[in-house]
Amino acid sequence: MSVYQKFLQIGSKFFSKNQLLKYGFNLSPMYRRSTAKIIDISVDLLRITIKLPISWKNKNYVNSIFGGSMFAAVDPIPMVQLMNLIGDDYVVWDKSAEIKFKRPAKEHLYAEFNFSIKELEEIKAKVAQHKECEFLKTTQLTNIDKSQVFCEVHKTIYVADKEFYKEKRKKAKMKKAKLN
Repeated sequence: MSVYQKFLQIGSKFFSKNQLLKYGFNLSPMYRRSTAKIIDISVDLLRITIKLPISWKNKNYVNSIFGGSMFAAVDPIPMVQLMNLIGDDYVVWDKSAEIKFKRPAKEHLYAEFNFSIKELEEIKAKVAQHKECEFLKTTQLTNIDKSQVFCEVHKTIYVADKEFYKEKRKKAKMKKAKLN
């Protein structure tokens, strides 16, 4: 169990999960370095909104937001959000990511991360049937009124039944030991 998971477990006795995730991310050194802030998390955790303000901390050589800051602002959210939505019976990992820059960002950026109940049910059904699955989640960084898209981040997320995953890892270790 990570430090962040322990924080959620202990803190949930005193605060709501959405508040803990919001303040946990915003105080976390790992997320603070992106220069983004989570500005809202719905009570049901299905929607998370972030703001990436332009500042001297994230401006690049041409005075636009550094692409690494854009990616870092978006990177951890879908995986952590999904982990907290589907529960402890599943393993969730980021498998790959791709970022597509559309235009230089010289203003504050915003992103919204959404999961629907239907989407969660589909993921669980695929895992129940195949024991593991991958799916693509796309996030756009936009201006405040969402009229301009500055970049898109496409993330492939892996989800597996926890027991299946443990067995898979065990078999992989045994195979590796035989090769050595």
